[in-house]
Amino acid sequence: MAKAMKMDVNGDPNIGLYGIATDKFCLLGKVVPKKHIKKIEQTLGVPVYQIKLYGTDLIGIFAVGNSKCVLIPDIMFDSELEELKKLPIKFVTINTEKTALNNNIVCNDEIAIVSKDYTKDEVKQIKQALGVKVIQTNIAGTNLPGSCTTMTNKGAICNPNASDHEVKKIEKEFGKEIGLGTINLGNNFVSSGLIANSNGFIVGELTSGHEIMRIDESLGFVD
Repeated sequence: MAKAMKMDVNGDPNIGLYGIATDKFCLLGKVVPKKHIKKIEQTLGVPVYQIKLYGTDLIGIFAVGNSKCVLIPDIMFDSELEELKKLPIKFVTINTEKTALNNNIVCNDEIAIVSKDYTKDEVKQIKQALGVKVIQTNIAGTNLPGSCTTMTNKGAICNPNASDHEVKKIEKEFGKEIGLGTINLGNNFVSSGLIANSNGFIVGELTSGHEIMRIDESLGFVD
């Protein structure tokens, strides 16, 4: 069993909207209560940095990244970019109309699954910034692979409506089995209520015991 934590953000169980995690750091919106930060750091085994993006706390909407780099859309305020420069993290901006990067991209340190809506030039930018292999595919009949999937270096869990073809395509590139599951009592868009890395994971307060077991298994914490 992984280190796991249940929480909400001021009553909102959709905690994945407020943060991202890699095996080196976790970025959270400033709205996340300070009382949670120490336990989050213990659960994920990495330092937490609280920031704002585009005047919001929705880090898990606008940012996507891995241990090498965090990708953000070029709509950020100058004051926010100055704050980001102070962190020991590499940030790269991308010019795209699809600014909700975390809805459209899911990645780890080796691979990124990217929406088919991105252009060839945008895919090239994503590949170079994250330093990973990129595949473009729909998941569960949507063009939002980031909303449908949470991926770490150890495993991944995906929207249960993903087709066998979609799952096999990802597994072939990922080299590991992909689990299917939900979050917060049946939400198919798993990343909305899940923040995870190779050390542990945080789920929304409404997530059931069965859902947690499925996440634990899918993210590679159960032999």
